[in-house]
Amino acid sequence: MNLFTDCQIIELAVVNVQDLLKLLEFPFMQRAIAGAVLMGILGGLLGCFVTLRQLSFFSHAVGHAALVGVALGVLLQLNPTWMLLPFSLVFGVIVLYLIDKTDLASDSVLSIVLSGALAIGIILASLIKGYRGNLMGVLFGDILAIDNTDLILTLLVLLSSSLFLLSTLRQQILLTLNADVAQVQGIPVQLYRYGFVVLLSLAVAVAIKAVGVLLVNAFLVIPAATAKLISHHFTRFLILSVIIGSISSFVGMMVSGLFNLASGPSIVLVQFLLFVAVFIWLKLIGKAA
Repeated sequence: MNLFTDCQIIELAVVNVQDLLKLLEFPFMQRAIAGAVLMGILGGLLGCFVTLRQLSFFSHAVGHAALVGVALGVLLQLNPTWMLLPFSLVFGVIVLYLIDKTDLASDSVLSIVLSGALAIGIILASLIKGYRGNLMGVLFGDILAIDNTDLILTLLVLLSSSLFLLSTLRQQILLTLNADVAQVQGIPVQLYRYGFVVLLSLAVAVAIKAVGVLLVNAFLVIPAATAKLISHHFTRFLILSVIIGSISSFVGMMVSGLFNLASGPSIVLVQFLLFVAVFIWLKLIGKAA
């Protein structure tokens, strides 16, 4: 009986692998894998600064507020992607401006603005008649639906982020560690802060189509958090974060294809399991030492 069960499992595994290989021949799957890897690299790169600057709630707020941009696009019969990008960018800049100009704590400002944006988004969504597939895609994501335009946008955001952050890496590190010292040394702190927020908002916007509003923050936080467990040296931390983000995205797509699971959640699940595995491994090493 056990032998029969094992044979069935092996046969099922072979079938799944063959199906996956056939699936990889389709252009939509190739675009999805390319998009996932690009977004994994982008998330790993920006995620380092997001975690160290404690901006995870900020990216979370931008992601949820994107519902307003998509709802507006549907109501105005425009491509939701082209409404999502400028809305996310403007929203991110306005939120940072409000944080700078009020005496309230940043999390309080984010909670207030997020609540207001969500309320507006839900009201606008209720005004949409008929098919609401675009809104469902925003909430839950559909990386298999990304097209060449989405790939180009993701690549442009990745190149812009890499150029901005890596060309000013020393200043960015100092700004992350101590903004006051950076200001004294003549670093244009506000310019760098707003520049980073613009890139972060755009990254959230392009990643929403892949994983949806509900999971977009995981792309920015989990790979960087996993890398931070392994290394506290910034350069290694940055490289590890990018590697973890890209590899986990690729593995998540393979898992999705093998077991016929939703792609975005599969990627996030792989990232989460990797974080848990690294955490447990480090604890076991610590106890053994």
